[in-house]
Amino acid sequence: MLPRKRPVDCVLVEGEEENGSKTAGSTSIKKHRFGCVLESTENATTTTNNINTSIVGNNSDNSSSDLIMAPGDANLGDIDEDLHSRQLAVYGRETMRRLFASNVLVSGMQGLGAEIAKNLILAGVKSIALHDEGEVELWDLSGNFVFSEKDVGKNRALASVQKLQELNNAVVVSTLTTELTKEKLSDFQAVVFTDINLKKAIEFNDYCHSHKPPISFIKAEVRGLFGSVFCDFGPEFTVFDVDGEDPHTGIIASISNDNPALVSCVDDERLEFEDGDLVVFSEVHGMTELNDGKPRKIKNARPYSFTLDEDTLKFGTYEKGGIVTQVKQPKMLNFKPLKEALNDPGDFLLSDYSKFDRPTLLHLAFQALDKFLSELGRFPVAGSEEDAQKLITLTANINERLEDGRVEDIDLKLLRHFAFGARAVLNPMAAMFGGIVGQEVVKACSGKFHPLFQFFYFDSLESLPMENLDPSAFQPLNSRFDAQISVFGSKLQKKLEDANVFIVGSGALGCEFLKNVALMGVSCGKEGRLTITDDDVIEKSNLSRQFLFRDWNIGQAKSTVAAAAAASINPSLNIEALQNRVGPETENVFDDTFWENLTVVINALDNVNARLYVDQRCLYFQKPLLESGTLGAKCNTQMVIPHLTENYGASRDPPEKQAPMCTVHSFPHNIDHCLTWARSEFEGLLEKTPAEVNAYLSNPVEYATAMANAGDALARDTLERVLECLDKEKCETFQDCITWARLKFEDYFANRVKQLIYTFPEDAATSTGTPFWSAPKRFPHPLEFSASDPGHLHFVMSASILRAVSFGIPVPDWVKNPKMLAEAVEKVIVPEFQPKKDVKIVTDEKATSLATASADDIVIINELIKRLEQCRKNLPPGYRMKPIQFEKDDDTNFHMDVIAALANMRARNYSIPEVDKLKAKFIAGRIIPAIATSTAMATGLVCLELYKVLDGGHKLEDYRNTFANLALPLFSMAEPVPPKVIKHRDMKWTVWDRWIIKDNPTLRELLQWLKDKGLNAYSISCGSCLLYNSMFPKHRERMDRKVVDLVREVAKLELPPFRSHFDVVVACEDDDDNDIDIPPVSIYYR
Repeated sequence: MLPRKRPVDCVLVEGEEENGSKTAGSTSIKKHRFGCVLESTENATTTTNNINTSIVGNNSDNSSSDLIMAPGDANLGDIDEDLHSRQLAVYGRETMRRLFASNVLVSGMQGLGAEIAKNLILAGVKSIALHDEGEVELWDLSGNFVFSEKDVGKNRALASVQKLQELNNAVVVSTLTTELTKEKLSDFQAVVFTDINLKKAIEFNDYCHSHKPPISFIKAEVRGLFGSVFCDFGPEFTVFDVDGEDPHTGIIASISNDNPALVSCVDDERLEFEDGDLVVFSEVHGMTELNDGKPRKIKNARPYSFTLDEDTLKFGTYEKGGIVTQVKQPKMLNFKPLKEALNDPGDFLLSDYSKFDRPTLLHLAFQALDKFLSELGRFPVAGSEEDAQKLITLTANINERLEDGRVEDIDLKLLRHFAFGARAVLNPMAAMFGGIVGQEVVKACSGKFHPLFQFFYFDSLESLPMENLDPSAFQPLNSRFDAQISVFGSKLQKKLEDANVFIVGSGALGCEFLKNVALMGVSCGKEGRLTITDDDVIEKSNLSRQFLFRDWNIGQAKSTVAAAAAASINPSLNIEALQNRVGPETENVFDDTFWENLTVVINALDNVNARLYVDQRCLYFQKPLLESGTLGAKCNTQMVIPHLTENYGASRDPPEKQAPMCTVHSFPHNIDHCLTWARSEFEGLLEKTPAEVNAYLSNPVEYATAMANAGDALARDTLERVLECLDKEKCETFQDCITWARLKFEDYFANRVKQLIYTFPEDAATSTGTPFWSAPKRFPHPLEFSASDPGHLHFVMSASILRAVSFGIPVPDWVKNPKMLAEAVEKVIVPEFQPKKDVKIVTDEKATSLATASADDIVIINELIKRLEQCRKNLPPGYRMKPIQFEKDDDTNFHMDVIAALANMRARNYSIPEVDKLKAKFIAGRIIPAIATSTAMATGLVCLELYKVLDGGHKLEDYRNTFANLALPLFSMAEPVPPKVIKHRDMKWTVWDRWIIKDNPTLRELLQWLKDKGLNAYSISCGSCLLYNSMFPKHRERMDRKVVDLVREVAKLELPPFRSHFDVVVACEDDDDNDIDIPPVSIYYR
């Protein structure tokens, strides 16, 4: 049911007046914002002439008060950043605002329409109208997650509205159940049709194309394992951002006075410019003519240089500094209407280069299917050779009439499969195309990312069973899976139902996977079992992508809620939800028996280490692993199939480049460095130091002994910080906290900078004579505190609040009043600072610590321990501080306020552009950009591979790995890489193999077993312990001992009762003394 009393801001859209008269089947439009509280389903839905409009609203208090806000964060209340933070990281605020103002029509509420609507509602369009004149059939249930058996016989749009509305009550979801007129389309910025005949589509598209302004038109179809998309966004559509990537930048090292000029950049990072890019220059010293903000074209782009298409002979001579930044240009696209594009489709967007000629044939096949429907009034019957032949003939006739682009060799087998599955809307296909089309609607409404131009065709014929099926196998069984059976047959359906599946993770990917497998009927039979595990709980930011969760689920276990939601989609699903992290520590839960009984594993994880662990388990137990991931508009899938493909861990991305510690702490040159430093300072001041204080106070003697034993610079620094907290920086009143924050400002942004430029003046030189402050270093300037500067005051406010929290001091309300806070700050006495001559500042980029060792460290540590003991005696019994653990997703806790303020003040020191709190959250919080569309596409692609895995017998060339970028759009599919094969004598093995020896052998028997394979073992180890080495005479005494006893005694390995074997690593040579890498050896001892 719909949530009750959830206050949100919305617009009620019921219809539109045209020339003073109401259009048929609608009421007048109301575009004002209003307040209301949703009490129940009954009074949340008004019905007028077959238009059902779900209404939600907000009793919001728009009054403003004179509060201190983070600079750049004012007037942003129109976007719920807690909810949409991951999506904002992809789209940005301007695109989100355009989305929030967009009205969209989705016509055809079978599986594809529901998927598109879901993705758009999660994205947060202003309103979405669901149109369908048909009724729910049992057939629909294998493709549509919003329908249940009790909906059979109801109008599809009406049956969909309630569950879709639950996804986001800030979106107005309405229904249209009567025949659409083209005039009605003028209510929308974008219209999507998923079940429309070609004649009507051309009529509607012509109206949309010529409308002022144009209405973006999308026609999409999913027919069995085939799908198509057509986009027309009007005769002149402007793309504001073609790829969504941040503009590339470079730090200038030199510019020549030449025609054309050569620009060289520092080799800190490779340039990403391309020939023809436009760039602007800033902060250039000497050749100041380039600082005019004028975009300039570049050519001859190289990794660290480029040529400027400009004569600089008469410009000033370059001295130092300078930033070059790419200027992203808008792009104008001229779309053709459908009627014209059908005959002149242009270049098709390819997804699989092994099917280079496939789109041309599918372009004809979809037209032939439309003609079949118009002539016979029905779809081809699955398994009917007569209907298949009719479709083939219609396709051939259309092909014959073509003047250009005629298909020379028509694939009859492909058309036969196309005919058999034409009526079915398969869930994986609907999920995939729901992601693609949903993203195209976002592009149409916002101009963000490059649209699909204009046709896209796709098929996954490889997903079909390997064996040829009798036509009777496709006959309906009066079940919810009849549509799927019409494509794959009843035998594969039985395999799906009896599968034992493990889904690891129930976040965004996990929710989509659960929905997909529930609709496919996976693990719904008597033998089937689905296990899902996730140790996380639901947060508000999850709700914009993890569509099985609702706001009332916040704080509950993800796996439990997701499992219950999946079971409501398909009550036959045999599912068990666990809250265990999958790792070495839970091998008693996910034991050998658990892994051995699995049919397939599906990863839905968000970190590489967890993926690698699951990969190793699947490798060990030889289980298929279906892997996927997303990053903003990008997604990838990887199939890991026993003995056919390489494993996930066989190839890895290079590690991210980390800025040197000295750069972050003393010589930052971009905002990322400032935010990294700010996050580090936050954790040191507010989490680690209070935790150290508590560790000391909990056990002073043990703590002091540990520090004295360490006796190094790190221990000295730690004790100094602890002493500061309990002595001169100890806070007892809120005024003390303000004093601390004000002095921290002076320390960070004035004194440290003064010391730095005293040690390294602007004209300082290195030992080689080059200027010390050469690029990429930026010469800093100290800040002078001003209570009239909002940024300065915001730092003091947020820092003093968190300092008070860590000391358990109540925070007064007046701290947020600028005038009263400024008065409190004025009371602080700031001591004068004098730079010191002997201060050492780390400049070595390889240094891993800023702490400098001293010969007196032990003496100083002992003195600090004595002083700490004196302080402790003055504390009340049980005194403790409250360490503050960084939490990025709570905008009321001031954590991000402190980090953003720290970073921005530091950026001012170094003349680096500042960022608002949201951008700071993305970088410092290491937020992974995420949107629902790429998640849906990835899981749809994986589930198309799942058909192959569960059918069994597919070859390597049948499987597909995919990389896609919905922003471009780009779809790149290829067969997986096979595993490396090692050969010895007449044997061969891969990473998938594991040798097993049973009957609890002795060491001698193990060596002989290997000798029989032509392998001479010279070393056997278990874990990090050596059980046998041929070089050690004493090891020969172990020859007649059981290997299991050696493992227990020598390796000290505890063998739990749930395990019946252990593994050893054996180093071997052949008879010619060549090392041979053999698989792990598993020894079964019971």
